[in-house]
Amino acid sequence: MKKEFKAESKRLLDLMIHSIYTHKEIFLRELISNSSDAIDKMYYKALTDENITFNQSDYYIKITTDKDNKTLTISDTGIGMTKEELEENLGIIAKSGSFAFKRENELKDGFDIIGQFGVGFYSAFMVAESVVVISKALGSDQGYKWESTGADGYTIEEYEKEKIGTEIILKIKEDTEDEKYEEFLQEYRLQSIIKKYSDFIRYPIKMDIATSKLKEGSEDEYEEVVEEKIINSMVPMWRKNKNELTKEDYENFYSEKRYGFDKPLSYMHINIDGAVRYNAILFIPEKMPYDFYTKEYEKGLELYSNGVLIMNKCADLIPDYFSFVKGIVDSEDLSLNISREILQHDRQLKIIAKKIKEKIKSELQSLLKNEREKYEEFYKSFGRQIKYGVYEDFGQNKNILQDLLMFYSSKEKKMVTLDEYVNRMKNDQKYIYYASGDSVERIDKMPQTELLSEQGYEILYFTDDVDEFAIRMLMNYKEKEFKSVSSGDLGIEENENEEKQNSEIEGSKEVFQFMKDILCDKVKDVRASKRLKNHPVCISTDGELTIEMEKILNAMPSNQEIKSERVLEININHEVFKALREAFDHDQEKLKVYTNVLYDQALLIEGLTINDPVEYTNNICKLIL
Repeated sequence: MKKEFKAESKRLLDLMIHSIYTHKEIFLRELISNSSDAIDKMYYKALTDENITFNQSDYYIKITTDKDNKTLTISDTGIGMTKEELEENLGIIAKSGSFAFKRENELKDGFDIIGQFGVGFYSAFMVAESVVVISKALGSDQGYKWESTGADGYTIEEYEKEKIGTEIILKIKEDTEDEKYEEFLQEYRLQSIIKKYSDFIRYPIKMDIATSKLKEGSEDEYEEVVEEKIINSMVPMWRKNKNELTKEDYENFYSEKRYGFDKPLSYMHINIDGAVRYNAILFIPEKMPYDFYTKEYEKGLELYSNGVLIMNKCADLIPDYFSFVKGIVDSEDLSLNISREILQHDRQLKIIAKKIKEKIKSELQSLLKNEREKYEEFYKSFGRQIKYGVYEDFGQNKNILQDLLMFYSSKEKKMVTLDEYVNRMKNDQKYIYYASGDSVERIDKMPQTELLSEQGYEILYFTDDVDEFAIRMLMNYKEKEFKSVSSGDLGIEENENEEKQNSEIEGSKEVFQFMKDILCDKVKDVRASKRLKNHPVCISTDGELTIEMEKILNAMPSNQEIKSERVLEININHEVFKALREAFDHDQEKLKVYTNVLYDQALLIEGLTINDPVEYTNNICKLIL
């Protein structure tokens, strides 16, 4: 007699088949997980009942196909189900026998069951037109057969079954133009699904695999032989003792998981048994993936629950600034939804993510301190990502990342940390000085660095487009503010010579005002420079926006041109200034030409485009003639 499902089954079953699961192949993961739960229950019973012996070799999961009849069978040697359990567990959608077993028996730490929701079984209807379950329970003399073709209901009848355990027989649907179902009868396809989702189920998953072997007594004649093989690895590497593993083991795992074509620069093996239990193996790659800064790149760690793959890329486990990290996390304590996927904003997940973030930072700091060359190699590949992390979220991550930052030093002629810079600062030094440019070579030639270099101040070189933006978010380091070499005020106290120079500047104000009037709105001001020693001219800026920031912002798609508050600085100790004074007194038309030429030269020094190259060359010609 056919019975109807409970719990609004028609609507719920339809929803589950068509909406809950993203990929049809998931059905095999769910059924294997249920079989694993059944064997776990038998193992637990053996622990609590001295009359039951649990011999590991007697417990396994078997996958069998019958291509002629288009059936796929998943059988196990687990605890089995009685008639009442079949009706209770399979007759009510979203009823989990595993979850109830776990709750009723108050399982201790160290023993866990995968199943949390009963709907996983019904994923079978995504690929099967009918499902038969044959089961014989521990302690029962009678087996039973449960059968259903979907939402119209199910039947249960007695069935002769010799051994304890369960068989699930799926009648696979016919292929259509849009959907392929018969692939789930192909050995290679089933093997790939098992390896992908259920490789670390703790019991053997067996299949009969056809292989070609040389005939006995023959040198060139082959025959097809069917052999039973174990498909899954069973013991996950992350659950093994770290002392048993070698560097090569981790490198092989990195390669097998296809995390990259390089070797890992560093790895972390984490085993936590606290408020939230989890195991993890994390890798810091040696080289940046070719698609790292493309839309195609997906960050995230592989997420397992009890050795069953839940998500290929769980982005919530790592912050964007550590998105280069590869690896896996396996936890028994995650809250899963009905499709056995992680619940959004899960509390346990947040705890794990926080710990992983701290572990990655700790590992990077360890590399920086103990293996400097390795860290610098890492920083060449992923330093930009660390800087983006400082810049993002309005600098909220700065306390996490600031000690990982490195920049080229004018004094050390190599990459240094902010901590190293501050510890070397001169007693009278107020600021951390930096210069921005396309390259170290270009910054070395910047006129704006002359005064600081002469007085022995160390300058950090910013050569990445994100550097200055990140530092603006950082604002200061160890209470020392950052100051661009192009800033209007460098915070250097004046000496007696500079006081004399100030009186000379006072007498030149008319010259500078004349030049400012000629340049109009191109500059905010023209003034005598206190930073130039050998060069005749440079551009500095007033305000927060520097020349380099202006260039970067204007390179972005925008309808509005962004301009910094430019100041044209003149070296009054240079021969060029004498020519300017002479022209102001005797030939102000020539001073106009001088002014425009000097401004364009200052722009070229900064790597900026001059407004009118033809006018510039004509002005040069006028001066030559």
